[in-house]
Amino acid sequence: MLVSSKELFKVARKNNFAIPAPNFVDQNSIKAYIEVAEKLNLPVIIGFAEAHLEYLSFDEALYLGKYYGEIAKVPVVLHLDHGTTKELIFRAIDEGFKSVMIDASMHSFEENVKKTKEIVEYAHLRGVVVEAEIGHVGNGDEYKSNDNNDSIYTTVEEAKKFVELTEVDSLAISIGTAHGAYKGKPVIDFDRLKEIRNAIDTPLVLHGGSSSGDDNLGRCATEGISKINIYTDLVNAAFNKAQSIKSNNYYELRNAQKEGMRECLEHYYGVFQTKKFR
Repeated sequence: MLVSSKELFKVARKNNFAIPAPNFVDQNSIKAYIEVAEKLNLPVIIGFAEAHLEYLSFDEALYLGKYYGEIAKVPVVLHLDHGTTKELIFRAIDEGFKSVMIDASMHSFEENVKKTKEIVEYAHLRGVVVEAEIGHVGNGDEYKSNDNNDSIYTTVEEAKKFVELTEVDSLAISIGTAHGAYKGKPVIDFDRLKEIRNAIDTPLVLHGGSSSGDDNLGRCATEGISKINIYTDLVNAAFNKAQSIKSNNYYELRNAQKEGMRECLEHYYGVFQTKKFR
């Protein structure tokens, strides 16, 4: 069933666990994610990132998300991830996405607030929730340490001011993760996470979950993060599984990729300590 993340996040925040948010790029991946969620009887947030339009058109993503979300036996949130184009975000709100992200994190604080408020006002009138990002989660390819990557850490003061000014429904914060795979070892600022969680009631989101380490992600989930985005580890798992078998045809290769993603996502449900809602 397709649902909003609003009530899911309340439960996650209250009970100190996170919900996985895997990005899908085709029918195989979205089916894999929902199959795992149904197997475990747990909710899932399926995200389609604007950056993945080169692999899947918006119409295809919308139809796949709505179809598989509606027939699922568990709560499914259809989420537009890292939206940067206002027209695309508005279209997602109008046509069936239950959640959207406006990512203006590389702009000034004032511009980020302005862009986010516009999306929030439009979305809330239509019953859609909004995620935004304050600070900036950089790229894992350039990650060596938390001193020389392109991340901008979230401050407590700006987080408080941002949610007050925008009334955003969830907030992605930067505390030491990065998008993609790491070349170095991520260093998570758990003190900053605790400070932000205690300062605001807004559910917190962690981007760049892949390659961050199970111990780090487990702590994030139990110490204040309600949603953790995963993508790179899932597609790597699909590739590695396909490489590990001697496939004789397309179908065996496709099934192996799907199985790799299923195994990876099921693992992260355990790491995030996601609990049953009913």
